[in-house]
Amino acid sequence: MSLPASLERVMLRAEELRAQLETADGSQIGAISKELSGLDPLVEKVREYRALEAAEAEAQALLDDPEMRELAEAELLDAKHRLPKLEREIRLMLLPKDAADERSAILEIRPAAGGDEAGLFAAELFRAYQKYAESVGWRFTVLEYDENELGGIKGASGEIEGQGVFARLKFESGVHRVQRVPATETQGRIHTSTVTVAVLAEAEEVDVRIDEKDLRIDTYRAQGAGGQHVNKTDSAVRITHIPTGTVVAMQEEKSQHKNKAKAMKMLRAKIYDAQRQALDSARAADRKGQVGTGDRSERIRTYNFPQGRVTDHRIGLTLHKVDRVMMGEMAEIFDALISEDEAQRLAAEN
Repeated sequence: MSLPASLERVMLRAEELRAQLETADGSQIGAISKELSGLDPLVEKVREYRALEAAEAEAQALLDDPEMRELAEAELLDAKHRLPKLEREIRLMLLPKDAADERSAILEIRPAAGGDEAGLFAAELFRAYQKYAESVGWRFTVLEYDENELGGIKGASGEIEGQGVFARLKFESGVHRVQRVPATETQGRIHTSTVTVAVLAEAEEVDVRIDEKDLRIDTYRAQGAGGQHVNKTDSAVRITHIPTGTVVAMQEEKSQHKNKAKAMKMLRAKIYDAQRQALDSARAADRKGQVGTGDRSERIRTYNFPQGRVTDHRIGLTLHKVDRVMMGEMAEIFDALISEDEAQRLAAEN
């Protein structure tokens, strides 16, 4: 569909919704208002675009008037710079939205190859995401933090709450590689280790319906680093979703009830993510542009400490500030990934 036709369709839909709102009953108002509020930013952009087009046409007509020529040329120059930018913004707003983009997310990090060094880096990367989340005003709640004797982790997960969290972080899923001299290395040799990161859109009960009879729930005594008992009651919870084989375990809280609630939140997110991955795989043949493959085993980024650089392999981005990135200064990476995804999707639409 051409841009003018798309814009006309948007404006007509907004008018329809406003008309419906005047006659809607209580059960309909919420849904209509939600759709209308979602369209409002686009409607404002369309109005701005059309007003600028009209101003450009008016200025063009005034070029033959000697007294108005200078003003007309200035207005034409302004329109020439602003119209392409507005058009791109509108085309981006018209792209199909990921239904999960505005949701909160669950971050899960696990060491992969590299032994103790992988566990140490996994802990540092987990803290880096936590610092970024806090810097932008998101709420970060640790769901699981399984620490080892050296201060690294066997695995960790956290809930990140805020508007648009998933849209901002969804490209972080994959294998992250670190190259550096470990603290335990006596010969000064550079080691290469990897950790896996998964960012899951948080799911509501309406997204994933879980039947209690499909769950096997086991309780056991929580343990900490080195295997020592954290408490003397069976507060840790392991939930297995039998139809999918998905297993989630939680032991952070001293309360079995709280651990079960956290485990269920993680379980819903994992099942919802699996459903989304299946849909993505089915659509992959039709998708011409994307940042990476979405495969969780794909190596997406390298953190090279001796050279002080971070490289994202999917988009060829290299930043020479690994220490600052590990302090949570990740916005530049996220912005570049989102911009590349937008550019690829626009190209695919065109």
